[in-house]
Amino acid sequence: MEYISNVMFWISNGLLVPVIVGLLFFFCQSILMIGSLYNQYLQRKKQHKILKIKLLKLDNNNLSDLEKEIEQSPQNEWTKTISQLYKMQNSLAHRDLYISEFEMKAQKSISKAKILVKFGPILGLMGTLIPMGPALVGLSTGNIESMAYNMQVAFATTVLGLLTGAIGYILLQFRQKWANEDLTQLDFISNLMSENQKNTLCEGDK
Repeated sequence: MEYISNVMFWISNGLLVPVIVGLLFFFCQSILMIGSLYNQYLQRKKQHKILKIKLLKLDNNNLSDLEKEIEQSPQNEWTKTISQLYKMQNSLAHRDLYISEFEMKAQKSISKAKILVKFGPILGLMGTLIPMGPALVGLSTGNIESMAYNMQVAFATTVLGLLTGAIGYILLQFRQKWANEDLTQLDFISNLMSENQKNTLCEGDK
């Protein structure tokens, strides 16, 4: 039994460096992602507010007006998305496929935030528990310096893991909200295009 315990102790201690490296990697990722989120927020704050007002006034009669305004607006990922949808206005199947691909792309972005939410605290907890063993050994042998060092590592990894998870949670909330808003607007425009096609066909039959 003592042999098994020693093997488990060696394995857990050997995981400390990979855990700390992984934790630092996810922390750096979270900082980069929060910067990207802020830039995206500044872009959406103005543009999507204007677009939402235009969508409320949008109907079959002025559907083409929005396309012209989008073409004249500063080009970014969102305006390119709507422009691409307009290019498919004669095909419902292609529009549905494009919206589904947009949704999968949004889910991929959301999944990155979910990874931070889960793995940040997990690695932080592992980084907390692993040094506790050597710290207790140092306490039992009277090596206060070793115990203090290991406790310092344990507390630092806890804070870093929780901070990474907190940033990931903020990213997750914003990205889920924005993805839902974007998909709702794309579905609305696509449905108007379908109604416009039906009205055109009805007028042609008459």
